[in-house]
Amino acid sequence: MNITTEQLFDHARTHNGFKAEPVPEATLHRLYDLLKWGPTSANCSPARFIFVTSREAKDKLLPAMSAGNQDKTRQAPVTVIVGMDMAFYEKLPQLFPHADARSWFVGNQPMIDATAFRNSSLQGGYLILAARALGLDCGPMSGFDAAKVDAAFWAGTTVKTNFVVNLGHGDPSKLFGRSPRLTFDEACRIA
Repeated sequence: MNITTEQLFDHARTHNGFKAEPVPEATLHRLYDLLKWGPTSANCSPARFIFVTSREAKDKLLPAMSAGNQDKTRQAPVTVIVGMDMAFYEKLPQLFPHADARSWFVGNQPMIDATAFRNSSLQGGYLILAARALGLDCGPMSGFDAAKVDAAFWAGTTVKTNFVVNLGHGDPSKLFGRSPRLTFDEACRIA
């Protein structure tokens, strides 16, 4: 696989519409097999993913989406709910056997919250890059009611929704013009 920076960054866009072309389940497995190798702090890997593909599951998700995100979510072949397991530290003996990392988190809710959010967001970024590497287009969104998504998809678990990403083959006619970005001098400094 020859992946370029153009594919991952220079030509990457947030897609608002998708072609009616399904994404094979094997591609979703490959997508996870790529993103899981991205580094997280202490290999904590708190992200959990639900690949919403069926009409039934979409019907559960749509009422939780903001009005502006409902049509594009309905149209996308796959919508990924990126969750964060708030009990991720229970897996640390398996994922980080080098130290008793579980003890760093037990009883420390602020640290659990920050670590789960930070690292599941990072893993969601890996999901987007892996999808682009596999030739898929992405439409990440934060316009939704997290409590409704949690109730519909994560009820009875320790997982909470972080954000949502539509996946598929983008419809270029639905793209907005490329928005500007901050320059290096506006966003960065070297200390």
